[in-house]
Amino acid sequence: MENKIIVVDQTIREGMQHKGIVFSYAQRQKILEFQEKLDIDICQAGYAPAHETEAQYIGRLNQFANNNNFNIAVAGMGRALLKDTQTLVKTGINNFHLHFQVRDKSQKEAIFSTIRDSIDYIKKNVVDSTISVAMLDIGKTPDALLKEIVEYLSFDLCIDIISLPDTSGIMAPNLIFDKVKKAVKIIDNSPAKISAHCHNDMGMANANAVMGVCAGAKALEVSVMGIGERNGISDLFVTSQMLKNQDYSLKVKTEDIDTFKEYYNYINSIYETQTGQSLLNYNTPVFGDAVKTHVAGTHILSSKASPFGMYDKEEYYINLLCGVHLIEKYLQHKNIPFSKNNLNKITQQIKSKSATLERRLHKKEIIKIANLFQD
Repeated sequence: MENKIIVVDQTIREGMQHKGIVFSYAQRQKILEFQEKLDIDICQAGYAPAHETEAQYIGRLNQFANNNNFNIAVAGMGRALLKDTQTLVKTGINNFHLHFQVRDKSQKEAIFSTIRDSIDYIKKNVVDSTISVAMLDIGKTPDALLKEIVEYLSFDLCIDIISLPDTSGIMAPNLIFDKVKKAVKIIDNSPAKISAHCHNDMGMANANAVMGVCAGAKALEVSVMGIGERNGISDLFVTSQMLKNQDYSLKVKTEDIDTFKEYYNYINSIYETQTGQSLLNYNTPVFGDAVKTHVAGTHILSSKASPFGMYDKEEYYINLLCGVHLIEKYLQHKNIPFSKNNLNKITQQIKSKSATLERRLHKKEIIKIANLFQD
């Protein structure tokens, strides 16, 4: 089975729909540089028909990537309308992301004709173009209509990537799996690939995206910290790493945790400046401080084996849930002298003190207890 997955980083385009964020050209260029360094396949650089500045920025980013011999492809997005397609072609890109919506079967023929006009225009005017078409919204599209649309895009129009967005964010992982599996079966004899684009309204975007790939999708649409419309979409790092853990082949360098942290902090700094809030919270997966926090100590012995390198500054909070191993780690970490022979007694005393006070203990209190049990 071919397990190579294309990663489409939509931080710029989708991110501009997240609480009113607006990226300057300089910020977009910096984002593109992060994406290149991390071996992202495609940067979705903007929504060209929105404003002439958007189209200019997409063109400039594409030229910047070409001038610097970047491997990443710069893509622009627009509706599958001829006027939007013409705007995208003028930017100089050769990677096109279009979208359309069919609300019921009665619209199908007219929309199919419109899509064909757009695709024909691209293929006539752009050499070696790559075309992705998103069909909105798979959570609300009957299976029979989905089948007709996927067949038309793959066999009649020979689209490279068919994106299946859960635009409303209402689907569960099993439903995504079933929909994508059916679409993959339909295009079995065509060169087209299915792409998963999952919204996070119900908090399921990461799980949905992973299940979409497990069902046979060959492209993954994500963003930094999942920023995007409403509750956002799937997270770049989390979904990529989860798929790598399952032996899928992704170019993205999840092992370069330092660059990833820098990238995530950079996006967070823009968000903080423009909204006064932070995207990076205590319990943000992988990058939040919670991943290095221990209270019970259940996993304290294996934490250093984390592939993410996030435990260089572990935090220990001592209360009645703590165990012997965590107390030993805490005492060593804080350079508190203790008798190893009396470690069980120290631990029991700490637990009892915490239970009595109904709170965690602080360093001075723990030092006092450790001193009681010196040899």
